[in-house]
Amino acid sequence: MKFDRWASAVRAVLGLSVLWLAGCTTYVQTQVTAFSDWQGSDATRTYAFARTPEQQNSIEQTTYEALVANELARQAFRQVPEASARYRVELAYSIRGDVMTVRQPVYYDPWPMYGPYWGRPYWGGPWGGPFGPWGPTGYVDQTYPVYVHALQLRMTERGTGREVYKVTAMNSGGEASLIRAMPYLVRSALADFPLGNGTVRTVKLPLDPNGGGVNETSAAVGANERAVPSSNGAPPPKTVE
Repeated sequence: MKFDRWASAVRAVLGLSVLWLAGCTTYVQTQVTAFSDWQGSDATRTYAFARTPEQQNSIEQTTYEALVANELARQAFRQVPEASARYRVELAYSIRGDVMTVRQPVYYDPWPMYGPYWGRPYWGGPWGGPFGPWGPTGYVDQTYPVYVHALQLRMTERGTGREVYKVTAMNSGGEASLIRAMPYLVRSALADFPLGNGTVRTVKLPLDPNGGGVNETSAAVGANERAVPSSNGAPPPKTVE
């Protein structure tokens, strides 16, 4: 699926990039952008999914719709036949590959026969810091594959076609599977629904080591973050405004 201004969005996500499925962190950070003209109430929160021609008869589409339906239910939405739905919900999603280059220092090992760091001076020793007086002897560029995962949810009034809500969620990491990223994208996109028009924020979710979903343990809330209330015991996402 295509998204507007994809190149600039990818650069923004890569700027926040963490290899969250490569074991480098315990959280998934997702950038969320919302546009809203929401005027609905709980009584009118009925919807049906709308599909593009290429999404018809797609098992992948059905799988992602089930994830979205679960999160919409937490926001008091009810899925009904299209003829009686107040809103139509459209999904667009994609995964793009890129590379990230990180410059890392290379240290000289004066005692290679003992293996890395064996016999090196300790902190505060007479020879200086943790690597003694040698320090880095140079730098090497390490290149890693990075995959940008994106989800866009668009809500329109079925009767008028008026767009009332559009939210895009994007994250990146070393995982080349969209299905493993999708639970984080969906939950981040619909946290605190409805967001104000033009909202841009980062949602932080605990990483599930088994893939998909989230851990049952929430993160501690830092000074620049706040917990987002959630229902039925699920751990709350953390957001950075």
